[in-house]
Amino acid sequence: MGIKSLLDLVGGVALLLWGLHMVHSGIVRAFGPGIRRFLGGVLHKRLNAFLAGIGVTAIIQSSTATALMLTSFAASGLVALAPALAVMLGANVGTALIVQLLSFDSSAIAPILLIGGVLAFKRGNRTRVRDLGRAAIGLGLMLLSLHSLLDTLALAEHAPMARQLISALISEPLIAVLVGAVLAWAAHSSVAIVVLTMSLAASSLATPHEAFALVIGANLGTAVNPLLEGSGRLNPANRRLPVGNLINRMVGCVIFLPLLTPTVNLLSSLDPDPVRLIANFHMTFNIVMAVTFLFLLGPLAALLERWLPEVRPENDPSVPRYLDESVTDSPAMALTCATRETMRMADLVDSMLQSAMTAIMTNDRKLVTEVRQRDNAVDRLHEAIKLYVVKITHGSLDEAEGRRAMEILSLAINLEHIGDIIDKNLMELAGKKIKRQLQFSPEGAAELEELHRIVRENLNLATAVFLTADVKSARQLLEEKTRIRELEFSASENHMARLKEGLVASIETSSLHLDILRDLKRIHSHICATAYPALEAAGELRRSRLKTPSANPAQEQGSEKRGDDAELAPGSPARPKHHGYSG
Repeated sequence: MGIKSLLDLVGGVALLLWGLHMVHSGIVRAFGPGIRRFLGGVLHKRLNAFLAGIGVTAIIQSSTATALMLTSFAASGLVALAPALAVMLGANVGTALIVQLLSFDSSAIAPILLIGGVLAFKRGNRTRVRDLGRAAIGLGLMLLSLHSLLDTLALAEHAPMARQLISALISEPLIAVLVGAVLAWAAHSSVAIVVLTMSLAASSLATPHEAFALVIGANLGTAVNPLLEGSGRLNPANRRLPVGNLINRMVGCVIFLPLLTPTVNLLSSLDPDPVRLIANFHMTFNIVMAVTFLFLLGPLAALLERWLPEVRPENDPSVPRYLDESVTDSPAMALTCATRETMRMADLVDSMLQSAMTAIMTNDRKLVTEVRQRDNAVDRLHEAIKLYVVKITHGSLDEAEGRRAMEILSLAINLEHIGDIIDKNLMELAGKKIKRQLQFSPEGAAELEELHRIVRENLNLATAVFLTADVKSARQLLEEKTRIRELEFSASENHMARLKEGLVASIETSSLHLDILRDLKRIHSHICATAYPALEAAGELRRSRLKTPSANPAQEQGSEKRGDDAELAPGSPARPKHHGYSG
């Protein structure tokens, strides 16, 4: 087997992996949120979960992706362990369906998929059409890679050295299983390794016994990736799902290895074609394991929960500290717990906000990473608080308790949005500033820091309003919207003046400066939303922010000048006017 043939072989495998990646990414981009919602809706009955696993994996072309998605669901408490394990049984069958599709002669389909995919990707008017075009290109590349592998290995069939090398690697069943497992782990795909095995079998470089052993190893190796890449380092309970799937694969090895000869004889009598033989064995392996374990998921889940207990590290900020599950039947106590956790979430967001401006001003790349990690903790706390409050609302709540539950959810949602703005906007801007080694002008930096200081002060005021429902403080918080708007407008004007003066630092950081001003204003809008429940309960809000028709133009002009004060009910004391600052 020459160097060229070896490169062709490696290139064919690489093309197959890239095709798989394109199909997966295209489908996830087109239907990702819908797939997650679909899974979240069917994970209640085992049979439905099993069928959902088959369908989702057949669509996204990756049982590893399904496993990682399910691991995150199970880790956040969105799904019980037994239904999640059922989904994984279905996911393994889904990969077998993909292999079945690839095992048929599809030489005429590949060009059609590639042409249609390129047209959709280049000419599609909608994002989803382009994403589906990407998936079609990926599937076409997979089919092309299969034929490339078959052609390459057909040449190697007559190369003695190639036969000896391959025979040395897979002649012993246990060694072949290990080789298949390592290859599937490295490729993150059992489909790619099974397709490679079909090519070896079609070229007579692997006997059916050796090919079956490789397939068993591929099924074992693909179960290792979710275990290594999942979120189980801090909490062993998060490893329950990937460990359960790995146990399923290991039991499959124990069952099928001693039965290789009768299995080869049985399946060869049904279809002796080498490619179809490997595809049929892959399907048989996964169906047998699904049927074997589908009725044992309850005991397996209980065993995994005993082996891998819930551990909550004290230093993990994403782990709730005050959400006591034992008091959810007592709404008053449970709402107090949720309030404390929400205040802790607010403290975490405040620390993000503080560090964000430090990272922007000092070009601290390490701090940018830390802030983004804190946003992951904020997201998990938001999810935990939301689920906890939903549990509380399942019981009977009086009007005050129901209103408090909605206030907690509202603040948690706004805090999560603030965290997203900091992570996805401010930290992205910080990254651009660091990459280009830019610095704001002294005047511009002072304006940003002043606006940032006021936003943080108002975040503290918002938490006070949330705790006390003080109407005076709520009015003050809502009136701050106008102040922030004036400051943002003044800062933008000052920045434009510096641009006219030709100040180099201002010219280099112009877009960054204006974007940071805009994002701080957006953050402040979410902060001010905390004032509305207290003002609404006190009857201090208008029904609409629109001006009411008036015969008196002076009255209309006065209402227009009041701006956000028009949200407040008539008779409220006017706030003193805040003037913008100059840089």
